[in-house]
Amino acid sequence: MEGKKDTAAVRKPVAFGDLRGWLDALRAEGELLEVDSEVDWDCELGAIIRMGQGTGAGPAFLFNNIKDYNGPDAICGQVFSGGQGSFSRLAMMMGLPRDTPIRELVRTCRTIFNDRVPPVTVKTGPVKENIISGDDVDLLKFPIPKWNSGDGGRYALTYAGCVTKDPDSGIHNVGIYRGMVVDPNHIAVLMWRAQGWGNHYAKHAERGEEMPVAYVIGWEPSIGFTGGSPIPRGVSEYDVMGAIRGEPVELVDCETVPLKVPANAEIVIEGWIPTDPSTFVPEGPYAEFTGYYAMERTPKHNTRVTCITHRNKPIFRGTVEGAVPGSYSENEVMSSIMRSATAWNALESAGVPGVVDVYGQPIQAGINTVVSIHQTYRGQAKQVAAALWGNSASHVRYKLVTVVDDDIDVHSYDAVDWALAWRFNAGEDDLVVFPANWGAGLDPSVRRRDANVHLFGTGKWHRVLLDCTINLDYEPDAQGNRYPPTVHPVQKDAERVRARWSELGLDKWGPPLRC
Repeated sequence: MEGKKDTAAVRKPVAFGDLRGWLDALRAEGELLEVDSEVDWDCELGAIIRMGQGTGAGPAFLFNNIKDYNGPDAICGQVFSGGQGSFSRLAMMMGLPRDTPIRELVRTCRTIFNDRVPPVTVKTGPVKENIISGDDVDLLKFPIPKWNSGDGGRYALTYAGCVTKDPDSGIHNVGIYRGMVVDPNHIAVLMWRAQGWGNHYAKHAERGEEMPVAYVIGWEPSIGFTGGSPIPRGVSEYDVMGAIRGEPVELVDCETVPLKVPANAEIVIEGWIPTDPSTFVPEGPYAEFTGYYAMERTPKHNTRVTCITHRNKPIFRGTVEGAVPGSYSENEVMSSIMRSATAWNALESAGVPGVVDVYGQPIQAGINTVVSIHQTYRGQAKQVAAALWGNSASHVRYKLVTVVDDDIDVHSYDAVDWALAWRFNAGEDDLVVFPANWGAGLDPSVRRRDANVHLFGTGKWHRVLLDCTINLDYEPDAQGNRYPPTVHPVQKDAERVRARWSELGLDKWGPPLRC
């Protein structure tokens, strides 16, 4: 029953070609809502998404009529969001049937993250149809929304692939980071030293030079999925994107920075980030992935935009961040899959045996993780927590780890809560606290001083293990049982009832209990 023996669902990789190919696929499956009524970029657009996205069952949104950007001279008049806000659309991205169970999405994602298809460089592509540089650069010619009423400004970078390059190895990194428009040719960004581009920035700072950057807005769904995933250092996200789509990513050289970007992206913003703190500018607040506003408005790194390339009539791509009960953003839905897959791979790499299933619910973006194990020895749950907390992906995940036996469905809140109620005993070493280690600085439960990522490089978490497995320290009874049997019907009684389910009129109320 060990995780390495699980087989991923059979998939047929799909290269959608570009954002427009992805939109066509969503249209064909009834996954896309096109809004033709005029919508205001100033908060209304974000509110529509927030109130309509639901808990993973809402549509993707294509806004075709944006206030102030619907005239005949508009460069860009459409905004797309929510493309990965449902498990059915994540299945489509992976080349799986739309009704693929969540646990199979996690298992498939594990395989994807371990595969590589390197990109290829081409001479040109649709993203070069229009090249704007010098004094002609004007970010505000694009319908960049103010997504939330409490945001500090209009955020151009919410779902952009932020491309940088390791100055030592030359390996490209693509991450998803936030960025606020300061003026027509500057974007202030949130950057942490522990992030991929934060590491690149530190190397450029040691050399006393600016860091080149390119922001890719609108391409195939794999760019957002990999950009938000903890891909190992030394591996380019472009290689993983190729594995997801089953074909190499076609890249072109940027115009003003030494970086490569997808040739058929909608919009690419090129620029440089100075390493001199005197160039920092105020950024924030922003409605973050926690479901709370990050309230600080503090000096942040400031991108000097040198060029914008874009397709004819480009489509702007962005997202609202943060999950609250009843409304899950696409980042949270994606995180529940990719962070679960990453955790499972980390456990396997660390040699933890008996892993049956791993899942972090979308409501909290996989911050808390539940692991089901086939328990064979004492302390196995603690080994699970140690492996996760020692993995580099734990920087912003795995704050609370719950370990259950293999009879518990990690996707079921009531099953996990039942195990917490009756198999967890804090007085029997089932509660473990790992204090004062790295964690998400955006977590509102962290004291403000400890959340100062500029001072400390990261936030500070006190991580917790809840061992909800049957305690192997307990003395077995004469039959070798450490716990009494559950109240499930015995097999013969269950089969008898199952055979009469329709006769009893119970079929309209749902299937019988699996036991």
